[in-house]
Amino acid sequence: MRKLSRHRGALIFVGPSVLLLLVFMVVPILVAAGASLTDLDLRGLADPSSVEFIGLENYRRLLSDELFGTAALNTLMYVLLGVPLIVVCSLAVALLLNMGSNRLFRGLRAFYFLPAITNIVAVAVIWGYLYNTDSGLINYLLSLGGVEPVPWLDQPFIAKLSLVLVGVWKGAGFNMIIFLAALQGIPREFYEAAAIDGVTPWQRLTRITIPLLRYATFFVTVTTTIAWIQFFEEPFVMTDGGPLDGTMSVALFIYQNGFNLSDFGYASAASVLLFLAIMIVTAIQFRLRRSDVEY
Repeated sequence: MRKLSRHRGALIFVGPSVLLLLVFMVVPILVAAGASLTDLDLRGLADPSSVEFIGLENYRRLLSDELFGTAALNTLMYVLLGVPLIVVCSLAVALLLNMGSNRLFRGLRAFYFLPAITNIVAVAVIWGYLYNTDSGLINYLLSLGGVEPVPWLDQPFIAKLSLVLVGVWKGAGFNMIIFLAALQGIPREFYEAAAIDGVTPWQRLTRITIPLLRYATFFVTVTTTIAWIQFFEEPFVMTDGGPLDGTMSVALFIYQNGFNLSDFGYASAASVLLFLAIMIVTAIQFRLRRSDVEY
C-alpha cells in the first residue's frame, strides 16, 4: 500500500497516456484481429447476426492474392529505397545547416522543414503538375538538354521511383530537425580537442560526429522504416495504385478492400499482417541495436 502511494504521482501522469494507448491502439488492433476471422462486410455492420466466423480463410485468400503480393513487393521496394535516402539526405542537410546559426541558416531550417507540415493534397497537386509528361516543368527542363519526355507517373517502375522522390522530399525535413538537435547536443570540447590534435574535417565527421549521432540515427531509422511500411498518402492521392498496380502499397490495398469494396474482414486480415510485419522489423532493429551496444 505504501509502495502504491509512493508511485501515485507517476501513475497520475502516466495513466491518461496509457488509457489513450489502450483505447486508440490496443483495442482497434484486437478488433481488427477479431474481424479478420470473419466475413464482415457492409451488410454485417448493419446486421451483426449475419457475420460468420470463417477462421483463417481471409489469410489463405491473401496468400493466393496476386494483387496483395504485388503490393507487398512494392512496399518492400519503398522501404529499401526510401529509408536510406531519407536518413542520408536529412543527415546531410542537418550537417550543412549546423555550420551556421545566423538568420540565413535559421531561414533555411524553416525552408527545409516546410514540406513536412504541408498538406499532402497540395503536395500531390504540385508534384502532379511537375511530373506531367506533356507539359510538366521537369520534362520541360529536360527537353532543354535534348532529353525525351519521361513518363513519370505512366510507367510502373518509374512511377514508384517518382513517389519515393516525393516521400523523401516530404519526410526529410522532420528527420533533419532531429539530427540538428542531436548535433547541437554534442559538446564543443570534442571538436576543440580534435582541432588541437590536427584532426582533418573528414576524420572529425567519421570519428566524432557520426558515432555520437548513433542514438538519433537509430531513432530516425526505426520511425522512418515504420512510416514507409505504412506508405499510403502519396500513392493514394497521386496514382491510386496505378499504373497497372505498379504503385500499390499494402496500406492502399487495405484501404481499397475495406472502404471501396466493403470487405472489412479481408482488409482486417491484411492490416493484421501489416502490423505483424512492422512488429517483426522493429524487433529486429532493436535486437541489432542491442547487439551493437553489447559489443
